[in-house]
Amino acid sequence: MDRLQNYIAGAYVEARSQATSPVIDPTTGTEYLAAPVSGPEDVDAACQAAQQAFDAWKWATPAERSLALFRIADGLEARADEFIEAEARNTGKPLSFLRAEEFPMALDNLRYFATLARNLPGVSTGQYVRGYDSTLRREPVGVCGCVTPWNYPLAMAVWKVGPALAAGNSVVIKPSDTTPVTTAMFAEIVGEHIPPGVFNVIVGDRDTGRALVRHPLTDLITVTGSVRAGMEIAASAATDLKRVQLELGGKAPVLVFADCDVERTVEGISSAGFVNAGQDCAASTRVLVHDSIAGEITGRLAERAARTVYGRPDEDDAEYGPLNNETQLSRVEGFLERRPGHAEILVGGTADRRDGGYYFRPTVITGLQQPDEMIQQEIFGPVITIQTFKDEAEAVAKANAVKYGLASSIWTTSHETAVRVSSLLDFGSVWVNCHLVMAAEMPNAGFKHSGYGNDLSVAALDTYTRVKHVMSAIPRS
Repeated sequence: MDRLQNYIAGAYVEARSQATSPVIDPTTGTEYLAAPVSGPEDVDAACQAAQQAFDAWKWATPAERSLALFRIADGLEARADEFIEAEARNTGKPLSFLRAEEFPMALDNLRYFATLARNLPGVSTGQYVRGYDSTLRREPVGVCGCVTPWNYPLAMAVWKVGPALAAGNSVVIKPSDTTPVTTAMFAEIVGEHIPPGVFNVIVGDRDTGRALVRHPLTDLITVTGSVRAGMEIAASAATDLKRVQLELGGKAPVLVFADCDVERTVEGISSAGFVNAGQDCAASTRVLVHDSIAGEITGRLAERAARTVYGRPDEDDAEYGPLNNETQLSRVEGFLERRPGHAEILVGGTADRRDGGYYFRPTVITGLQQPDEMIQQEIFGPVITIQTFKDEAEAVAKANAVKYGLASSIWTTSHETAVRVSSLLDFGSVWVNCHLVMAAEMPNAGFKHSGYGNDLSVAALDTYTRVKHVMSAIPRS
């Protein structure tokens, strides 16, 4: 395969637009595939197909939708090696990480949503006014326009497609222009088990995404992406009163108290900070540590970073690979170049262009102050920043003093501290003595500039369904 295609109405089709963009291998910086830059006509064709298919798919029984999702998961698992290799080449991630963590999680999520299709939450019929029976119907929303990011292409597609199909919606998904490969491949498997038009893939750039958001047939727009993109999409969708679900950036605070298990804490922070080259909205990259152990924690984090190995996907000892694209590499470099004079780089701080790839060395930086750009803005790279605090109140204040509200963690052996501080942190997820552990049954939601609405869990169904009240007069005999 040297050229990707769109997937519309159950078949791969050439984009009507003749424009293409290169798909780059981030380990070498070279093109290996061409992708279409779909235009408004392509988006319209996909949305028309989705609307027509929805009229029948919405009446599929929960059992039928559940079985389809189980079969999709089985089909994906049967082609695991093919998808893992494709994802590794498109993203640069270690094959070992994809095999052990990311791909199994995608399968698990699909199977969870398959079970959820038969367990849609609702309220039983009852008489809340004498002589009238009330029933709540949970119905699909309609055509879901899904926009997914480049950091977890297949996993994020599953997060959106799974609950959308489980609830009886049809889908038009637009993957990132830098990582469209596995989403386009996924369409073939999905299409084997659901009617044509229920699932459609449009490959393109930001303008393609804008056309999807603006299309009059999309009833819901769900996005995982940057804050800038989320704000633009929310504003555009508002002109047509479309439903919107946003999972945006993060700046996760990691609160390290004096009574923590130091070894466990350092390893946990490092693993969750450098995973996927730090390209995770919930990565543990903003450390706040108590004054009394700041020296020890800082030293150990620096030492751990110094021995962290990065490299090509096929290198077994690599913890992470390159940054996804040249633009992101330049962005991370810019943060380090603009660092204030009071900041000190303990380890790393520079790019590594080996073989033309977009690698960035594992970095630990200290001395930063709360207003600094690197504290306030998402870096999205393998860069761990360290601040200190003198007491719990200061720790919580510094943790909350950013515009993001996606994830956080607390490291302490005190149950009381964990319970008290978790209630004070203004973030959708709080981990205690761990970080970045996900479960399909638990929601992933952001506060503030990290967005609104839920991915994962039964709470995701609030995004992909609408509730209708049906009241019937029941005459007394």
